[in-house]
Amino acid sequence: MADIFSALKYAIPAIVVFITVYLVLKEFFNQELKKRQLQMLEEKHKLSLPLRMQAYERIILLLERISPRNLVMRIHDHKMSASQFHGTLIRAIRDEFDHNLSQQLYVSSKAWEMVKNAKEEIIRQINTSAGQLNEKATSTDLSKKILEVSTGKPATYKAIEYLKSETRKSFL
Repeated sequence: MADIFSALKYAIPAIVVFITVYLVLKEFFNQELKKRQLQMLEEKHKLSLPLRMQAYERIILLLERISPRNLVMRIHDHKMSASQFHGTLIRAIRDEFDHNLSQQLYVSSKAWEMVKNAKEEIIRQINTSAGQLNEKATSTDLSKKILEVSTGKPATYKAIEYLKSETRKSFL
């Protein structure tokens, strides 16, 4: 019996030390794992932040380029008929949009939906304006009609404002 007590006298402190060391090492390794995960997340963020910011910039540029005033001023050719100009405007909007489709990866679904809605609204305005003209109308007539229909804030304004607010929340 004395041998058992003698053995326990050495075994119990050793077990306590072992358990303590195990728990301390376990906590240390968990903390190291968390640090590494945080570092990886920071590196990932450093890489993706410029891409995301560039995406917001490109989408705002897209919206500015397809806004009726800018679009008409940039593309207008007085030698075209209204129907030719109408086709050119619609094609330009679709080309701009298609060129920036990949940017939707970097913005929220709601922001991208607003961009699509703005594009569709501008196309609708152009189609409505073209439908109100006769067959002999010129591109100048269509330009005037589009600018009349799109008085006030353009359809792109709301989307741009949303993108700006989302950018401020994400990056500032």
